Amino acid sequence: MGDQAQVARLASRVIEKVGGLDVLVSNSGIAGPTAELWHVKPAEWEETFRVNVTGTYLVCRALLPAMLKRRRGSIVVIGSATGKRPMAGRSAYAASKLALVGLVRTLAWEIGPHGLRVNLISPGPTEGERIERVMERQAAAAGTSLAGARPKLESGSPLGRLTLPSEVADAVLFLSSERASAITGQDLNVSAGWVMY
Repeated sequence: MGDQAQVARLASRVIEKVGGLDVLVSNSGIAGPTAELWHVKPAEWEETFRVNVTGTYLVCRALLPAMLKRRRGSIVVIGSATGKRPMAGRSAYAASKLALVGLVRTLAWEIGPHGLRVNLISPGPTEGERIERVMERQAAAAGTSLAGARPKLESGSPLGRLTLPSEVADAVLFLSSERASAITGQDLNVSAGWVMY
Protein backbone atom coordinates (compact mmCIF):
# COMPACT_ATOMS: atom_id res chain seq x y z
CA MET A 1 0.00 0.00 0.00
CA GLY A 2 2.89 2.37 0.55
CA ASP A 3 4.39 1.72 -2.90
CA GLN A 4 2.98 4.13 -5.48
CA ALA A 5 3.84 1.92 -8.47
CA GLN A 6 2.14 -1.14 -6.96
CA VAL A 7 -0.95 0.88 -6.04
CA ALA A 8 -1.12 2.28 -9.59
CA ARG A 9 -0.96 -1.27 -11.00
CA LEU A 10 -3.69 -2.40 -8.62
CA ALA A 11 -5.94 0.51 -9.58
CA SER A 12 -5.38 -0.15 -13.27
CA ARG A 13 -6.29 -3.85 -12.87
CA VAL A 14 -9.40 -3.06 -10.83
CA ILE A 15 -10.68 -0.53 -13.36
CA GLU A 16 -9.84 -2.85 -16.27
CA LYS A 17 -11.63 -5.85 -14.71
CA VAL A 18 -14.71 -4.20 -13.18
CA GLY A 19 -14.89 -0.89 -15.02
CA GLY A 20 -15.95 1.13 -12.00
CA LEU A 21 -15.98 1.15 -8.26
CA ASP A 22 -18.81 1.60 -5.76
CA VAL A 23 -16.97 0.82 -2.52
CA LEU A 24 -13.35 1.26 -1.52
CA VAL A 25 -12.14 -0.09 1.82
CA SER A 26 -8.66 0.99 2.86
CA ASN A 27 -7.57 -1.53 5.46
CA SER A 28 -3.87 -0.87 5.50
CA GLY A 29 -1.93 -1.10 8.67
CA ILE A 30 1.23 -2.23 10.34
CA ALA A 31 1.82 -2.16 14.07
CA GLY A 32 5.07 -0.26 13.81
CA PRO A 33 7.66 -0.26 16.58
CA THR A 34 6.90 -0.91 20.24
CA ALA A 35 9.24 1.40 22.12
CA GLU A 36 9.34 4.76 23.82
CA LEU A 37 9.48 7.60 21.29
CA TRP A 38 13.15 8.33 21.93
CA HIS A 39 14.00 4.72 21.01
CA VAL A 40 11.98 4.70 17.77
CA LYS A 41 14.26 4.86 14.75
CA PRO A 42 13.32 7.40 12.05
CA ALA A 43 13.07 4.56 9.51
CA GLU A 44 10.54 2.73 11.73
CA TRP A 45 8.49 5.91 12.16
CA GLU A 46 8.53 6.61 8.43
CA GLU A 47 7.60 3.04 7.50
CA THR A 48 4.60 3.14 9.86
CA PHE A 49 3.34 6.37 8.26
CA ARG A 50 4.16 5.14 4.74
CA VAL A 51 1.90 2.11 5.12
CA ASN A 52 -0.78 3.43 7.49
CA VAL A 53 -1.28 6.96 6.12
CA THR A 54 0.46 7.28 2.76
CA GLY A 55 -0.97 3.90 1.71
CA THR A 56 -4.52 5.16 2.24
CA TYR A 57 -3.71 8.40 0.41
CA LEU A 58 -2.23 6.52 -2.56
CA VAL A 59 -5.15 4.09 -2.86
CA CYS A 60 -7.73 6.87 -2.65
CA ARG A 61 -5.78 9.02 -5.11
CA ALA A 62 -5.52 6.16 -7.60
CA LEU A 63 -9.13 4.95 -7.41
CA LEU A 64 -11.11 8.13 -6.74
CA PRO A 65 -11.14 9.27 -10.38
CA ALA A 66 -13.12 6.14 -11.33
CA MET A 67 -15.54 6.73 -8.45
CA LEU A 68 -15.92 10.44 -9.23
CA LYS A 69 -17.02 9.61 -12.79
CA ARG A 70 -19.89 7.51 -11.39
CA ARG A 71 -20.90 10.27 -8.92
CA ARG A 72 -21.66 7.74 -6.22
CA GLY A 73 -19.85 5.46 -3.85
CA SER A 74 -18.46 5.01 -0.40
CA ILE A 75 -14.94 4.89 0.99
CA VAL A 76 -14.33 3.26 4.36
CA VAL A 77 -10.94 3.70 6.02
CA ILE A 78 -9.88 1.45 8.87
CA GLY A 79 -8.20 3.45 11.61
CA SER A 80 -7.76 2.41 15.22
CA ALA A 81 -9.05 3.33 18.65
CA THR A 82 -5.36 3.47 19.62
CA GLY A 83 -5.22 6.81 17.81
CA LYS A 84 -7.56 8.19 20.47
CA ARG A 85 -6.63 6.07 23.47
CA PRO A 86 -2.90 5.59 23.01
CA MET A 87 -0.88 2.78 24.49
CA ALA A 88 2.58 3.45 25.90
CA GLY A 89 5.26 2.48 23.43
CA ARG A 90 2.98 2.82 20.39
CA SER A 91 3.60 6.46 19.39
CA ALA A 92 4.16 5.86 15.67
CA TYR A 93 1.06 3.66 15.32
CA ALA A 94 -1.17 5.96 17.39
CA ALA A 95 -0.05 9.08 15.51
CA SER A 96 -0.52 7.41 12.12
CA LYS A 97 -4.02 6.18 12.90
CA LEU A 98 -5.14 9.54 14.29
CA ALA A 99 -3.80 11.19 11.13
CA LEU A 100 -6.40 9.19 9.19
CA VAL A 101 -9.20 11.02 11.02
CA GLY A 102 -8.00 14.32 9.56
CA LEU A 103 -7.60 12.78 6.13
CA VAL A 104 -11.17 11.37 6.16
CA ARG A 105 -12.79 14.57 7.44
CA THR A 106 -11.08 16.67 4.80
CA LEU A 107 -11.77 14.17 2.03
CA ALA A 108 -15.47 14.19 2.98
CA TRP A 109 -15.61 17.89 2.04
CA GLU A 110 -13.72 17.29 -1.20
CA ILE A 111 -15.78 14.38 -2.52
CA GLY A 112 -19.18 15.18 -1.03
CA PRO A 113 -20.14 17.58 -3.86
CA HIS A 114 -19.48 14.68 -6.26
CA GLY A 115 -21.96 12.36 -4.53
CA LEU A 116 -19.40 10.28 -2.64
CA ARG A 117 -19.03 9.55 1.06
CA VAL A 118 -16.03 8.63 3.20
CA ASN A 119 -15.93 7.42 6.80
CA LEU A 120 -13.46 5.90 9.19
CA ILE A 121 -13.87 2.98 11.57
CA SER A 122 -11.78 2.90 14.74
CA PRO A 123 -11.72 -0.69 15.96
CA GLY A 124 -10.65 -1.40 19.50
CA PRO A 125 -8.29 -4.28 20.26
CA THR A 126 -9.60 -6.94 17.90
CA GLU A 127 -9.46 -10.71 18.38
CA GLY A 128 -6.86 -12.43 16.21
CA GLU A 129 -3.18 -13.08 15.60
CA ARG A 130 -2.28 -9.43 15.22
CA ILE A 131 -3.47 -8.39 18.69
CA GLU A 132 -1.67 -11.43 20.12
CA ARG A 133 1.60 -10.13 18.61
CA VAL A 134 0.88 -6.63 19.95
CA MET A 135 0.27 -8.04 23.44
CA GLU A 136 3.53 -10.01 23.24
CA ARG A 137 5.46 -6.85 22.32
CA GLN A 138 3.70 -4.79 24.98
CA ALA A 139 4.49 -7.39 27.66
CA ALA A 140 8.13 -7.61 26.55
CA ALA A 141 8.52 -3.82 26.52
CA ALA A 142 6.95 -3.53 29.98
CA GLY A 143 8.88 -6.50 31.35
CA THR A 144 5.64 -8.25 32.34
CA SER A 145 4.09 -11.59 31.53
CA LEU A 146 1.99 -12.19 28.44
CA ALA A 147 -0.67 -13.80 30.65
CA GLY A 148 -1.49 -10.40 32.16
CA ALA A 149 -1.65 -8.50 28.87
CA ARG A 150 -5.02 -9.80 27.66
CA PRO A 151 -6.97 -9.16 30.90
CA LYS A 152 -5.45 -5.68 30.99
CA LEU A 153 -6.78 -4.93 27.48
CA GLU A 154 -10.17 -6.50 28.22
CA SER A 155 -10.55 -4.53 31.45
CA GLY A 156 -10.48 -1.32 29.40
CA SER A 157 -13.84 -2.25 27.85
CA PRO A 158 -17.19 -1.90 29.65
CA LEU A 159 -18.13 -5.16 27.95
CA GLY A 160 -14.98 -6.78 29.31
CA ARG A 161 -13.87 -8.21 25.98
CA LEU A 162 -12.04 -7.55 22.74
CA THR A 163 -13.76 -6.55 19.50
CA LEU A 164 -14.61 -9.33 17.05
CA PRO A 165 -13.47 -9.07 13.41
CA SER A 166 -17.07 -9.74 12.32
CA GLU A 167 -18.22 -6.66 14.24
CA VAL A 168 -15.78 -4.48 12.30
CA ALA A 169 -16.90 -6.12 9.02
CA ASP A 170 -20.56 -5.41 9.87
CA ALA A 171 -19.72 -1.73 10.38
CA VAL A 172 -17.92 -1.65 7.01
CA LEU A 173 -20.97 -3.17 5.33
CA PHE A 174 -23.27 -0.62 6.96
CA LEU A 175 -21.14 2.41 6.04
CA SER A 176 -20.80 1.08 2.48
CA SER A 177 -24.54 0.68 2.07
CA GLU A 178 -27.31 3.09 1.16
CA ARG A 179 -28.58 2.79 4.74
CA ALA A 180 -25.68 5.11 5.63
CA SER A 181 -26.44 7.57 2.82
CA ALA A 182 -26.41 10.60 5.16
CA ILE A 183 -23.23 9.60 6.99
CA THR A 184 -19.89 11.05 5.86
CA GLY A 185 -16.75 12.37 7.51
CA GLN A 186 -17.41 10.30 10.61
CA ASP A 187 -15.16 8.27 12.89
CA LEU A 188 -17.14 5.27 14.14
CA ASN A 189 -15.77 3.46 17.18
CA VAL A 190 -16.26 -0.30 17.03
CA SER A 191 -14.41 -1.01 20.23
CA ALA A 192 -16.68 -2.73 22.79
CA GLY A 193 -16.61 0.65 24.53
CA TRP A 194 -12.81 0.74 24.79
CA VAL A 195 -13.10 4.24 23.27
CA MET A 196 -16.19 6.43 23.50
CA TYR A 197 -15.07 9.66 21.82
